[in-house]
Amino acid sequence: MGLKEQITEDMKAAMRAKEMGKLGTIRLLTAAMKQKEVDERVELTDAHVLAIIDKMVKQRKDSISQFESGGRQDLADIEKAELVVLEAYMPAALSDDEIKAEVQAAVAATGAAGPQDMGKVMAILKPKLAGRADMTAVSALVKGALAS
Repeated sequence: MGLKEQITEDMKAAMRAKEMGKLGTIRLLTAAMKQKEVDERVELTDAHVLAIIDKMVKQRKDSISQFESGGRQDLADIEKAELVVLEAYMPAALSDDEIKAEVQAAVAATGAAGPQDMGKVMAILKPKLAGRADMTAVSALVKGALAS
């Protein structure tokens, strides 16, 4: 079963169990998925769905920090609950050592010699690591690997 189908099944289960918080979050996710399908006229793959979820996770994390700095713990708690639901669909995060190994393999595969080849390396890494690693940290690792 694909990720899209899993989300649909989880929505039905949340409706039956009357889990309103989870249901609301899943409905936001399905709305974002349908919007992407309509806008781009494509059938979503698991990679597309993961990209949507990753974007929503980043939005929730940003909102949490904003609400907490603004003294709105009630709103931050709502965002945290949504974040838990969304992160359940994300694949397991890679360890730092696994990320470094992927970066080294991508540098070797592209034959990258310097910072000008960063785009080639990131083009290989992005589909592999999407949703499994923080891409800004990966970018910093690639930059460091190409500088030395």
